[in-house]
Amino acid sequence: MHKRRYIQMMLLLFLFISCKKQESDQPISFPVYEGNDLGVQYTPQKTTFKLWSPVAEKVVVHLYEKGLEGKPLQSFDMKSIMNGAWKLSVNEDLLGKYYTFQVTTKQGETLKETPGIYAKATGANGMRGMIVDMKATNPEGWAQDKRPPLKSSSDIILYELQIRDMSISPTSGSAYPGKYLGLAESGTTSKDGLSTGIDHIEEMGVTHAHILPAFDYHTVDETKLDSAQYNWGYDPQNYNVPEGSYATDPYDGAVRIKEFKQMVKAFHDKGIRVIMDVVYNHTFAQENAWFNQEVPDYYYRQKADGSYSDASACGNETASEQPMMRKYMIESLKYWAKEYHVDGFRFDLMGIHDITTMNAISDELKAMDPSIFLYGEGWTAGDSPLPVEERALKAHTYQMRGVAAFSDDIRDAIKGHYAEEKETGFVSGKEGLSESIKFGVVGATNHPQINYELVNYSDTAWASSPSQCINYVSCHDNHTLYDKLKASCPNESEAEIIKMHQLANTIVLTSQGVPFLHAGVEMLRTKNGEHNSYNLPDNINQIDWTRKKRYKEVVDYYKGLIAIRKAHPALHMPSQKMIQKHLKFLEFKNNLVAGFVIDGHANGDAAEKIMVLYNANKAPYNFNILKGKWKVLVNGKEASPEGLGYIEGGNITMPGRSAWVLVKE
Repeated sequence: MHKRRYIQMMLLLFLFISCKKQESDQPISFPVYEGNDLGVQYTPQKTTFKLWSPVAEKVVVHLYEKGLEGKPLQSFDMKSIMNGAWKLSVNEDLLGKYYTFQVTTKQGETLKETPGIYAKATGANGMRGMIVDMKATNPEGWAQDKRPPLKSSSDIILYELQIRDMSISPTSGSAYPGKYLGLAESGTTSKDGLSTGIDHIEEMGVTHAHILPAFDYHTVDETKLDSAQYNWGYDPQNYNVPEGSYATDPYDGAVRIKEFKQMVKAFHDKGIRVIMDVVYNHTFAQENAWFNQEVPDYYYRQKADGSYSDASACGNETASEQPMMRKYMIESLKYWAKEYHVDGFRFDLMGIHDITTMNAISDELKAMDPSIFLYGEGWTAGDSPLPVEERALKAHTYQMRGVAAFSDDIRDAIKGHYAEEKETGFVSGKEGLSESIKFGVVGATNHPQINYELVNYSDTAWASSPSQCINYVSCHDNHTLYDKLKASCPNESEAEIIKMHQLANTIVLTSQGVPFLHAGVEMLRTKNGEHNSYNLPDNINQIDWTRKKRYKEVVDYYKGLIAIRKAHPALHMPSQKMIQKHLKFLEFKNNLVAGFVIDGHANGDAAEKIMVLYNANKAPYNFNILKGKWKVLVNGKEASPEGLGYIEGGNITMPGRSAWVLVKE
């Protein structure tokens, strides 16, 4: 009898422990605060503070005179209101004061002071929030600032840059080297008298400037800007605050806000839209991150043993599927789009986020403005507890509404594997990649002439429209294109490297989808062979503007390619159906040659036919083309929308390592 009771008790205990373990493996669940007013709301009459912390027993707001150091001027207890939110109103003018929130949990643990995850202005190093009148940060003409016209996402040409890189070199001629204002500054020239900075970007003809992370990141000490420091910025600290190291005064939170807006307006005045690189997938800190000082562990994914999951390879990953994390991301992005007039966003390691969140983001932003452009890296850096089928991966792009992904398929097909320094690609003579090139040409959409079994990474089309595919060959990560070609082709002359370099981005700029260029690629940018320059000195990362004169023919070639793409709508058709109807691939016996014809005045193009040919052989290649008179737009060495002369169809010889673009009018 006693034995039976003992067994029953043990069974009940086992079931209780099992249930508790199952509970611990589930995401933390708390009531959702529906309001959109978390953070600080300022008027001269009163300032209202709101914080969401359902684990809190007590929340205190500390007011300070300075953004760093010093004791609180006053401390106020907040009041619990609803669904885990806390509120405080101070009925006096607090303009210019600094503040922190401090949570004491129901377990009696007092957490660290923070500016709050919704902070919109901070002092130096982002440790304390600053109370700012946002209207007073608007530069002259801000109310009239408008997004430059954009007919279709397929018309976009992206240019990726880091703010500091563009003007920090003495060769830039900037009066504000490394700053927001340095990038906003028009009229700068190199010692050779050639345009630099924003004027150069305008001169190139791109439509969108993609800026590497410019929210407040941790890894540059804003109090020591005279010392040598550098970081790309993928270390988020305050998501809704501009980075202080790019401001002329990092101590006054209003300065960085105004200067960021000046930069955006300067681009808009040039007819160029601004894309902001965002990193919601992880935070720089882990246990000490602001998220964890408000609601410990809620905003992060954990493994079954309670440790942080790490699909970001940065020590943690955020949990976009949590309702308040999803809400945070949406509100943050809408804030940048509305307050700073940002025109689009690039998502770092987008595959860490769930598809539902990405669709919610797209729906909300495109309700504000349908022309806001969204794209990201459709992969993770490691495994995640988020089920694969729920991840915003490249393979799931067709499930996302108005969200594009980078094509690593065409990137590595063109130049060789990004991480294998010595591996060659199509432009450097590696055979067996022509189907992967064709896959890139149609913007990762479905086309009857492609054998998807032979595509390097994807065995099926993953984009439902070409504007969901970002075609590129190089970016801030890994080697520059010039350095990659030199490393993988060590016995080639510089003349041959230049041929391969030009052929590589000719493929990108004549493919359907959205082309993406790495800043400085047009002047053969080098990082002296460094493949990971995220924290290396300026002499590695800076744009050396003397190269613009040294490689003037290459700069002009890139400029011509961009002008040709913009002049010919057939090179950027908006739909898969249109591509299937008008684009036909040519057949070649040599698999280092690829090409296609677009006919029928596709997408309203004035040209009846456009022929694009790529010869990746070092030697010339002989073949027949359709008879008739063809205008030459690209001949391997030069590129011009006005044309470089005419050739008659029939048997022709195409130079080695070159691209041709021909039109019949």
